[in-house]
Amino acid sequence: MVGTEFLQGQGLGNQLFCYVSARCIAEDLGYAFGTAGQEQLAVNVHSKKGMYFMDMDLGIPVSGEDRENGMFRIYREKEERLYLKTCVHDMTHGCYVAGADEGIYKIGDDTLLYGNLQAGRYFAHHREEIKEWLKVKPEYDSHSYTKDNLCVINVRGGEYADMRPLFLRRKYWLDAMENMRRVRPDMEFMVVTDDVAAAKRVLPEVEAFHFDLAGDYVTLKNARYLILSNSTFAFFPAFTSGTVRKIIAPKYWARHNVSDGYWASEQNIYDSFWYQDREGRLFDAGECRRELEEYMRGRKPAGTADTGDGEQTGYGKAQIWFQGKKERALYWSDKIRDRLLRETVK
Repeated sequence: MVGTEFLQGQGLGNQLFCYVSARCIAEDLGYAFGTAGQEQLAVNVHSKKGMYFMDMDLGIPVSGEDRENGMFRIYREKEERLYLKTCVHDMTHGCYVAGADEGIYKIGDDTLLYGNLQAGRYFAHHREEIKEWLKVKPEYDSHSYTKDNLCVINVRGGEYADMRPLFLRRKYWLDAMENMRRVRPDMEFMVVTDDVAAAKRVLPEVEAFHFDLAGDYVTLKNARYLILSNSTFAFFPAFTSGTVRKIIAPKYWARHNVSDGYWASEQNIYDSFWYQDREGRLFDAGECRRELEEYMRGRKPAGTADTGDGEQTGYGKAQIWFQGKKERALYWSDKIRDRLLRETVK
């Protein structure tokens, strides 16, 4: 058996990546599939109901006792990190930039997989099966917002809202809306978000909704056009959609705001997405991969490849302190700039 564990507090998007990737890898290797922590699926700060809107086959249950008694091997997906001055996190912990881990296909029986597990390499060839695995129950499915001239925007707020490297700026959304208007000049927009206040901060002119977990999921899944944030929640609604015609996502994913060419991470380059840079230009997945390959060939490593408290990365405490102060100044600068941009549309 090959499986994974649903971790306490883990977001639904991350849980679905672990579930889908582990199940596909198990199938590719000819093993049965199972999961530990089944009671944690879809239980987090956003919802305590569990997975109520899908009938997911979680495979063979793995008890905590079996896991702790060493009945299963643990395989941790290979990591690769760059230590950069883009933010305090990347100076001290490194920025996660890894692609697919080919070593994952050499595991043996009775193995539990842990890691990011978001590379299309693991699951893209099982797309039609995944649509069945993640099929929404009819009583929760809805096409209320499936309209030929409606684009659904997914703004990720919550803890992202106060993190400058992660929280997408107003310009990203405006550029993406303009790109969608090039598809249809009569395009209309709505926001689906986990944080209406944060969405109003960057797009006050677009009506924002936060339904329950199922409502947010199916509104994204059944949209004709999608503008995504750098969050995992919207991926599988987009990937399994039978209605979507165009998907725009942020180039460089979790480092859209600050990257000079690296991706956080390479795993988040998907063939069906269009990726928008900070100038509003669109790139397909092939272009993004080629650019990244060239970037990584020419890049000189900064710091070391060890995780630690900052001193191990080649950055001193004074540098890290200064970067923290700089981030706070830039955070408030971004907020002021976004407010001025919002005033121009009133």
